[in-house]
Amino acid sequence: MQQVKAKKALGQHFLTDLSVAQRIADTVSEYKGMPVLEVGPGMGVLTQFLLQAGHDLTVVELDTESVDYLNAVYPDELRDRIVSADFLKLDLKQTLGDGKMVIIGNYPYNISSQIFFKVLDYKDQVVCCSGMLQREVAQRIAAGPGSKTYGILSVLLQAWYDIEYLFTVDENVFNPPPKVKSGVIKLVRNNVTDLGCDERLFKTVVKTSFGMRRKMLRSSLKSMFPQGSPVLATDLFRMRPEQLSVQQFVDLTNMVAAERNNDEQTK
Repeated sequence: MQQVKAKKALGQHFLTDLSVAQRIADTVSEYKGMPVLEVGPGMGVLTQFLLQAGHDLTVVELDTESVDYLNAVYPDELRDRIVSADFLKLDLKQTLGDGKMVIIGNYPYNISSQIFFKVLDYKDQVVCCSGMLQREVAQRIAAGPGSKTYGILSVLLQAWYDIEYLFTVDENVFNPPPKVKSGVIKLVRNNVTDLGCDERLFKTVVKTSFGMRRKMLRSSLKSMFPQGSPVLATDLFRMRPEQLSVQQFVDLTNMVAAERNNDEQTK
């Protein structure tokens, strides 16, 4: 059958090394029986191993040429299981129900960060998310406090997931080869059900802090506190955002909330 042509606009780089595809598929081997959603299957290099393993698999693919290819190659295995849509716009509950699920894929580099932000929106359902993306993004997601690559996505994801960087994939096992190396990571939902702070404010504090990542927190978060607040003189605010753990960001969020509450009461 005619091969699908990789489309630059969709960030497509088709994996050609079957041993790498097998290793990626194996990252979710313990979740057999649970619905698995593969993002961007392309020509099904990862799909074939997920099907062979007996997973309850659904795939979502934006590229209509790839959808036609998958329908032709897997007419029975993926019957009514190919969702022709943009994953970023997909309602996962409508697609897979409101139970627990697993997400896997060789993610398009140009939307990989957005994919993981979407996973966060469904954190109470997505118990595991693994796959391959640009190495720098994968390293950023898995980075810990003190690392230069530790950032917004690191903190927000690590608040809810245990994250492991698994292995690096070279450029020469793709068609066409990307200009960067790839990395495979695995996120497993942790036991946190309540951060201990306002979740929406937590996101705002994290994003605002890293908006000026080379500055001390007393500078980047100054606008979130009343003028002259003594809190800004404490040791925590002499730190830079990449130095803080998830728990310290939770503490920071509670400080902001307390200051806002006090400010409201004095008005």
